[in-house]
Amino acid sequence: MSNLRDLLEKHVGGGSAPGAVGLVARGDRVEVAAVGSADAGGTAAMARDSIFRIASMTKPVTAAATMMLVEEGRIALDEPVRQWLPELAAPKVVRTHASPVDDVVPAEKVITVADLLTFRAGYGFPSDFSLPAVGLLFSELKQGSLQPQAIEEPDAWMATLSRIPLLDQPGEAWLYNTCSDILGVLIARVSDRPLPEFLADRLFEPLGMADTGFAVPTGKADRFTSYYRTAPEGGGLQLVDAPDGQWSSVPAFPSGTGGLVSTADDWYAFARMLLAEGNPEGSPGGRRLLSAESVRLMTTDHLTRAQHVVPGGAGLGLRRFGRRRGHRALERTGTLRLGGRHGNGGTPHALHRRGRHPADPAGNGRTDPAHADAGVLEVRGRRLRGRPVRGHPTASQARDRYRSGLAKQRLLSYMR
Repeated sequence: MSNLRDLLEKHVGGGSAPGAVGLVARGDRVEVAAVGSADAGGTAAMARDSIFRIASMTKPVTAAATMMLVEEGRIALDEPVRQWLPELAAPKVVRTHASPVDDVVPAEKVITVADLLTFRAGYGFPSDFSLPAVGLLFSELKQGSLQPQAIEEPDAWMATLSRIPLLDQPGEAWLYNTCSDILGVLIARVSDRPLPEFLADRLFEPLGMADTGFAVPTGKADRFTSYYRTAPEGGGLQLVDAPDGQWSSVPAFPSGTGGLVSTADDWYAFARMLLAEGNPEGSPGGRRLLSAESVRLMTTDHLTRAQHVVPGGAGLGLRRFGRRRGHRALERTGTLRLGGRHGNGGTPHALHRRGRHPADPAGNGRTDPAHADAGVLEVRGRRLRGRPVRGHPTASQARDRYRSGLAKQRLLSYMR
């Protein structure tokens, strides 16, 4: 294990940050170091339990929550999202990337859950931020904003999004950021619970992530770090947000793309769960949160060669670095990146009350084996039409059966 403290002190001593916390783990060996201060004034020392705005490290959390809903049969990977997000039922696409936002053509296909998870829905950031359609993401949706309190509530946000054209046809190109925010709204609508509540109940509490959320309560404000950026023309560090600022209360729009705060140990708990293929080590009762197949989907490169603008590959809410084999698999030596920076669900019978699941097109409880999620639904029996059936397994029992091997290969058929 390298000397982590020396490494962190080199960066802090250079003035790029007032302080830092680092955690490196390999197997059962864990090294943690905290150096410097929580603010530029040096009023509080950085500590192992200091709380940070984790920016885009929010994205894999949002992806994991989405995969939970997929496993439960509430949504399917190749299911159109218009059922839950009617604002995206008939999107328009700019004729060319540089076209004015009123020079549009109809989308050639619907936007699916998989499109959002793989950042290929048509919304997001390309390499050129000056494009007219991209400009609206900043000006109208406040994408990339460090002012979460200024963003409108989810329904209004989605209404605004519906008036912004796609930059690319759905499924054609990888575009960063926006899709995770849309997934956050999708999770809330499908689960019929606010996103902060769903994440706390299904991920943070089971994993013991007590300091992770969309705001820092008053009682923990003394552990919350200040946020800085480099001042123009080498003027040192410029304060962007103080502990009593934008993250002091839960915003109207909890951002699935960059809204969370957390600590090194909390994040380690989430990362360790992914490394253990969905099984949270040391959690009460050892309850598995995700299947190994869902984690594999999250950590597999889904981009075609033409879409491969991301070094190493892009999974679901994650990026990987390493050599690629073909356009799917990555070498085992590749590194899973969970990085980022700024600059209990109901029973199965109620899951599709707004319409039939595409794996059960006839609405008779008989799944179509060709569908990517048919196996997931099949373990839930015939309770797909919205009414209880005596003797049908509970949601928990259905998940256990699925995870025991009854339907694992069907989920992976999406990857083929």
